[in-house]
Formats: sequence, C-alpha cells, structure tokens
Amino acid sequence: MAKIFCVANQKGGVGKTTTTVNLAAGLAKVGQRVLLVDLDPQGNATMGSGVDKRQLEYTIYDVLLESASVAEARVRADKCGYDLLGANRELAGAEVELVGLERREKRLKQALAPVLADYDFILVDCPPSLSLLTLNGLCTAHGVVVPMQCEYFALEGLSDLVNTIKQVHANLNPQLQIIGLLRVMFDAR
Repeated sequence: MAKIFCVANQKGGVGKTTTTVNLAAGLAKVGQRVLLVDLDPQGNATMGSGVDKRQLEYTIYDVLLESASVAEARVRADKCGYDLLGANRELAGAEVELVGLERREKRLKQALAPVLADYDFILVDCPPSLSLLTLNGLCTAHGVVVPMQCEYFALEGLSDLVNTIKQVHANLNPQLQIIGLLRVMFDAR
C-alpha cells in the first residue's frame, strides 16, 4: 500500500516542485515504485520529469473530472524512473468545474484508490495556493512536507497553511500529519 505525501505551501517559488521531482527521482533510484501527481496548472513537475505537457493525451484534469482513470492518464517518466500524472493549463479550469460537483475535495483520493497497490510512494506537487486542488492533495495524503524559505515573511503564510492542515485533519482526513518543514533557499548573510 502506497504512502502518499503532498508537498504544499501557498507561497510560490519556495521549491515545492523541485522538492517533489527530486524526491520522486531519489526514491525511484533506490528501487521504490513512485507515482508523481502534478496538481499545479503550470505543469512544471510534468516538464521537470522530462514529459512535454502539451503532448499528453490525458492529464490529472481528466482524472479529477472522471473522464479518464489514473491507469489511462499516467505516463512513464523514463529518464526519472517513475510514473507521472501530468498537468497542463487545462487544470486551471478544474477549479471552477469542481466547485459544483459532489465529493469535490475527495476526487483525487478516490481516483488513486485502484492503483495504491502499484506504488510504494505517491507524491503530490500542490499549486501555490490554498485552493480546491491543494485541498484534494491534503485530503488524499498521509503526510505533508512544507518547503519554507528561511525569511521572516514566510512565517506569516505558514500559519495559514498550518490552520488549513488542522481543519482538513479534523474534518476530512484524520490520517493527515505534517511530516516536517523543509527549510529552503537559506542565505547565511
């Protein structure tokens, strides 16, 4: 059964995608079966995995809207050694489309259920916002890794994220835990 971790922080440019892609590649290199889920409409984790986001037949957008299964949408990131559920700009529209749907915050969790036995780890790269996409990641995950810049203003946003995680834990996903804060972009000056 796969361990599911999401990498989340509503602040952009803190290394969420870099962390997720490198963690996936590192785990794959030591023989773990890994699925990387790109939940960011920018699709940087997709491109960073060596997959052209413009060439994907199905993406996580199709999975969330139930027009494709994970098995149909996943592709192999051969250079990195893991499977990928890619994203592109279409995913930005999912925010609006999901609002009126049932189980909107649990779509990812339900979509991944049939493939949990296929992987040791599922890593979810969340977008830089506390959105419905991030909420899907948090409702799916066992743990959250929070990349955080080593600067004062990063602490302000961290309290919002921690409060959201507490709310998700209390109301939607009692398994959810903060795995840790990953301090990034440290400047000793």
